[in-house]
Amino acid sequence: MDNILYILYDRIRWDEKAIIKAAQRKNVPVKQIDLKRVLWSLQPENDTGIAGFALQRAVSYFRGLFSTAVLEKKGIRVVNNFEVSLITGNKLLTSLFLTEHKIPMPSTFVTFDLKYALDALDKLGYPQVLKPIYGSWGRFVALLKDRETASTILDLFEDRGPLYKTVYLQEAVDRPNRDIRSFVIGDEVVTAIYRYAPPGDWKTNTARGGRAEKCPLTDELVDLSLKVAEVLGADILGIDLMETKDGLVVHEANHNTEFHTTVPTTGVDIPGLIVDYMVNLMKR
Repeated sequence: MDNILYILYDRIRWDEKAIIKAAQRKNVPVKQIDLKRVLWSLQPENDTGIAGFALQRAVSYFRGLFSTAVLEKKGIRVVNNFEVSLITGNKLLTSLFLTEHKIPMPSTFVTFDLKYALDALDKLGYPQVLKPIYGSWGRFVALLKDRETASTILDLFEDRGPLYKTVYLQEAVDRPNRDIRSFVIGDEVVTAIYRYAPPGDWKTNTARGGRAEKCPLTDELVDLSLKVAEVLGADILGIDLMETKDGLVVHEANHNTEFHTTVPTTGVDIPGLIVDYMVNLMKR
């Protein structure tokens, strides 16, 4: 079997560079595959030039999802796999899957018409958090404080195409002005960070100016994070959690999580641990 670590990408970020450097440091052969420059036959007898194991790092959700599907059908083991990517890249599917397995989550509702959504919000009451079912970095996530705000924002969604016609609403949890991002690799929670919202904002995404701080790995955090990764079947996962008076709740899971903020904040060598995990898979 090919002992090369194939890294699938469509943009080389700090994170991918760090994985490549970690592999070089550990003398692990690496081949980078730019998914914007592949032409793969779907016929089963034709291969893709990839053998063994591949690490999926595409920024584009659909590019990563569909390339993973092609490779898996050709016998390549991709981390994370198609099912994990399909579920965690879609907030609605993530919620369905986690609530089915009794993972604590904020109360979440869905409706399928932007105009009816205003009536639905009147029934639910304000505030609510509106999220597109696809997307990351907090883009187009909105805190709906009243009907006027909701109407304005839903009008904007109307012009953004069919992916925004599914209205996903989540309880505005009473929490500190921070959330938690934990990182699971294999069967271990390797580290976690608090993500603090910038002044005057409520979104904690570090890509939007949020501040990171190392978070202690409590028993509750570790147990819940491992349970999420287990029920999703994920090899590598970033899990977003919030603190409530009744304990931690999970609000998102990320199959292709970034760690460029976490590594300097915690001192944990996440890229090195990812390489070690992939090498151990290749040895099995």
